[in-house]
Amino acid sequence: MQRYDYSGFSLRRLNDPRFSHAKLLVFWPIFGLVFNFLERVFNPEFHDIYCKLDDYIPFCEYFVIPYYFWFLYLIGIQIYGFFYDVPVFTKYMKFTMLTYGICFLVYLVYPNAQQLRPESFDRDNIFTHVVGMLYDFDTNTNVCPSMHVTGSYAVYFSAKHSKLFGNKPMKIAFYLTTLVICASTVFLKQHSIIDVFAGIIVSYICYPIVFKKEKLSEQIDEKELQYI
Repeated sequence: MQRYDYSGFSLRRLNDPRFSHAKLLVFWPIFGLVFNFLERVFNPEFHDIYCKLDDYIPFCEYFVIPYYFWFLYLIGIQIYGFFYDVPVFTKYMKFTMLTYGICFLVYLVYPNAQQLRPESFDRDNIFTHVVGMLYDFDTNTNVCPSMHVTGSYAVYFSAKHSKLFGNKPMKIAFYLTTLVICASTVFLKQHSIIDVFAGIIVSYICYPIVFKKEKLSEQIDEKELQYI
């Protein structure tokens, strides 16, 4: 696996085609500002997200492991893409910007929340303590579509199109990991099953917009290179 050549990189050279993809990282501080505004400042009347199926999904604190693994999942694909597979990094960032942007728009137009969290835990262990801290830190608002779901699919789609993880066994591994992370959101009562399906729908709508379009442009570039 060959490392991407960043020799000569500087902030003044961000417009250089070799390094311009690094500008996509500016999205993250913007994301943080918008997310905190929606979570801490924006206080409209929230619509409750719920369906009967939510009542049949038991709370299971052990799903806090894949729930938090999500952060490593996202960071890992970005580090890999940035240093070893720039096209994957670019696709990942564009997909994330598009899907998170859609989520933010929905939260503004249709503010929503869920009331599924248990008032107390049946068991007392380290996992329920971690879930309790999660509840204290994270609000129960802005849940549909789930960004935990769209973020997971961003990693899966990126891995699927990568040089390193594009083989069948790795695709299956990433897909199963994505499904477990999505499941963790409902087993921890962080999301309604509606939020999960909404996140999946958003992800699959955005997938061809980013990945198929990028794939086509790559094919065109390869054909052009044959004549150079």
